[in-house]
Amino acid sequence: MSGRAQATHAGRGTGFDLAVVGGGSAGIVGAKTAASLGASVILIERGRPGGDCLWTGCVPSKALIASADVAATARDAGRFGIAVGSVHVDFGAVMARVQQAIVDIEPTDSIPTLTDAGITVLQGRARFVAGGLLDVDGVTVPYRRALLATGARPTVPPIAGLESIDYLTSDSLWELTTLPERLVVLGGGSIGCELGQAFARLGATVTIVEGLPRILPREDADAAAIIHASLESDGITILIEHRATAVTPVSEGKGTLVLSHGQDTSEVAFDRLLVAVGRTPNTQDLGLDLAGVRLDERGFVVVDSSLRTTSNRIWAAGDLTGHPQFTHVAGVHGSLAASNAVLGLRRRIDPATVPRVTFTDPEVAAVGQPTDPTSAPTGGRRITRTHGEVDRAVTEGRTEGFARLTVDRRRRIIGATVVGPRAGESLAELTLAVRRGLRTRDLAGTIHPYPTYADGPWNAAIADVQEGLASPGMRRATQWLRSLARWRTNEVR
Repeated sequence: MSGRAQATHAGRGTGFDLAVVGGGSAGIVGAKTAASLGASVILIERGRPGGDCLWTGCVPSKALIASADVAATARDAGRFGIAVGSVHVDFGAVMARVQQAIVDIEPTDSIPTLTDAGITVLQGRARFVAGGLLDVDGVTVPYRRALLATGARPTVPPIAGLESIDYLTSDSLWELTTLPERLVVLGGGSIGCELGQAFARLGATVTIVEGLPRILPREDADAAAIIHASLESDGITILIEHRATAVTPVSEGKGTLVLSHGQDTSEVAFDRLLVAVGRTPNTQDLGLDLAGVRLDERGFVVVDSSLRTTSNRIWAAGDLTGHPQFTHVAGVHGSLAASNAVLGLRRRIDPATVPRVTFTDPEVAAVGQPTDPTSAPTGGRRITRTHGEVDRAVTEGRTEGFARLTVDRRRRIIGATVVGPRAGESLAELTLAVRRGLRTRDLAGTIHPYPTYADGPWNAAIADVQEGLASPGMRRATQWLRSLARWRTNEVR
C-alpha cells in the first residue's frame, strides 16, 4: 500500500501510533526504533530521506576531507623520503568521488529500506492542524504520538548586500564543479575550519573570517592554537576579531567582503563566499502553536530531559532541540524519544557526556567538562601529555598534538580533549570513562595496544596515578609497602 493511500486509510481508523516529521538522522532512527517495538509508524519527509548528514553534511564533507588529506600527504611525502613530483588536483573528479560516497551510503536511508522496516513513508510538507492531526499536502494523517525531527539549516546573517550574490553554504557547496581560485569562509567554527582547510589543500586561496578572538571558540585554547597554526601552514589567511559588515557584488558569485576590525575597515575579494556561522532550527510553518508546542527565543523547540515538548503527545529530537547539533546526538535522541513516546517511558538524555570532533588535520576531539586551563574552574585538575611523549606520533612526525584530562578530587575523569590524527577514535574510551565515572587508575590499569595515539590519554592517566602515589597521604602507605617487600625478600633469602 502506498504511503498516501495508507495514510488516508489510517485516517479512517484511530491513527498511527507514531508520526515522525522529518527524515534525517533523528527521524529515521526514531521511526526504526518505534517500528521495532511493534508500533505503527509513518515518517513524513518533504525532500529526500537521509537528512543533512547524508546529503550535505557528514558524508560529503568527510569524503572531501579525505581527498584533501591525500593531496596534503602527497605534497609532504618528501619528508618521509618519498619523491612524488608535483601534485595535480582534478577538482571535478574529487567532487564526483564525493557524490559517489553519497550514492554508496544512500540505500541505508532509502524509502525501500524504511518500508522494509515496517514504516509508512509519506513525502510532502507536514503541518499540525490540531491535536492529533497532521496535514500533509492535503492528506490528513491522524496520530497518537508524534516526533518532531525537522533538523536545522545554515544560518544566513543579516549582512548588507549578501543576498545580491550567489553565496555558498554547507548545503549548496556540493554543487560546485570548479575549484574557486579565491574562497572566503565566513565563520571560524568547526564547519568553517574543516571546509576551509580542505579547499586550501585542494588548491584554493582561502581566507577565514572570525569575529571572536580565536577560531574554534568552544574548544580548548591550546587546541585552537594548534589548529590555527596548522591552517596557516596550509596557506590559509585567518582574520580574527573581524566582522563582516557588507558585501559588494562583482559578478555571479564573485565580490568583495567589507570587514570591520576595531576602528579600522578593510576589504577582501573572493570568487566564492562560504557562509558558515551556525545553524537555525527548521521550526517555521509547522503549525506548532496549534499543537501546543512552544519555542524558545531562538526558535528551538522547548523539551524536557526526556525530550518531551510542551505538548503531552509530541516529542522532539535532533538539531531543532537546541542540544549539540551532531549526527550522533540526533540518532540517540531519535531512539530515546521514540521509545519514550511509544512505551510511555521517561528515559533521560545525558547532555554532559556528548562527544564532539572537529575533523581538521589534526583533529580536535573533546567530551565533558572543559580542559582549558584558562576556563572557569570546574573543581577539577588538568593533566596533559604532549604527543612528543607518544611513540606513534614520533614515528609519524606528528608531535604537535596532546591529550588533556580534567579530573575531580576523587580522580574521576570528568573531561577530556585530544588533538592529533584520528583524535576522534581515541575519544571513544574517554567518553565511556566520563559517562561511567571511571577514575584515572581505571584507565591506567587497562592494557593498551602499543604503539597507538591512545597512549596519549593513557599516559596522562598514568601520570595522575603516579602523582597520587607521591602525595603526602599516600607516601606513608608506599613506604610501608616498600618495607613489606624488603621483609619478604629477606625472608626468602
